[in-house]
Parts: sequence; C-alpha cells; structure tokens
Amino acid sequence: MVKLAVIIGSTRPGRNGEAVGRWVHDIAAKRGDAEVGLVDLKDYNLPHLDEPMPAQMQQYVNPHTKAWSQAVASYDAFVFVTPEYNRSTSGALKNAIDFLYAEWANKSAGFVGYGVAGGARAVEHLRGVMSGIQIADVTAQVLLSMYTDFENFSVFKPAAQQEEAVSMMLDQVISWGGALRAVRA
Repeated sequence: MVKLAVIIGSTRPGRNGEAVGRWVHDIAAKRGDAEVGLVDLKDYNLPHLDEPMPAQMQQYVNPHTKAWSQAVASYDAFVFVTPEYNRSTSGALKNAIDFLYAEWANKSAGFVGYGVAGGARAVEHLRGVMSGIQIADVTAQVLLSMYTDFENFSVFKPAAQQEEAVSMMLDQVISWGGALRAVRA
C-alpha cells in the first residue's frame, strides 16, 4: 500500500492550514488505497536551514534534521497543504523542503492551496521547487478561496465540490506514488 503524507505547510499562529490538512487527511484515509499520515511542520520545529553540508550529501548533524529526514523518507507520496503568502508558499514549507533532497526524490506530490486567490500562485511556485528535488507533481490540484471556502477568512467550510477535487488529486498522487516505487528500487 502507498504511504501518503499530508503535510501542513504553515506554522503560523492562528493558521488555517491545520483545519485544511485534517480535512484532506480524513478524505484520504476513507479511501482505503493508501496508508495516510498527517505531518505537521510545527511538530518538527525546524530552524532556518542550519545544516553545514548540502542536503544532497545526507550528512545531517542536527537531531531535528535527522527526525525530519526519517519522517519524509518513510513516505511514497505527499500532499502539500500550502497557504499563499505574498504570492508564494510559506517560508516554513520552503525551508522544510530545502532541508532534504534524496528523501524526496522519485516520489509524487499533489497540492492543496488556500488564500485569497485560492493559493494558486503558491502551488505554482511549489511545482518549480518539486522539479529541483525530483518529485513528480500531478496535474490535479485543489484551490481553496478565503472568500468561498472560509467563513470570515478563518473558519474552514469548504464548498461541496472541493471534496471531489481532493479525490481527483488523490487518485493521481496515489497512483504515481505506487508507480514510482519501481524507479526508487
């Protein structure tokens, strides 16, 4: 069975990402075609990149990096839940991605963005980042608007069609995650 991580890409106090991440996790867990984990960046407390060697070397010296490496390496596929801050993803998510390299390679990823423009620009930035770490990103994506999928910009109440969008994205991510196992072997 494919191991899928739903990664909450915000560590900001009062963030909307936790509610979105839990929603995506619950939808994925009901499917039965993947073992689904919820990975919250807040739990790893990663400082600004502080490893002395480049990630490609995998010569980590810090316990937080070793724990993060172990977590990411254990999954076949990822769904990145990203806010859109200033037309991009969060600094915390970009930093967490940059800590590692080989642990990401030849796996699949999908995206759930949220923001005033649905998080579309954050997702597009992440697509470029994925190519640099050899992750195959899928076409289907979920874009949640602060105007229509949140009440008062803070209470997550996704529109009914959003669950179908999540399912379509998961179809692709899980399928690719399984297929890329052969590449990693």
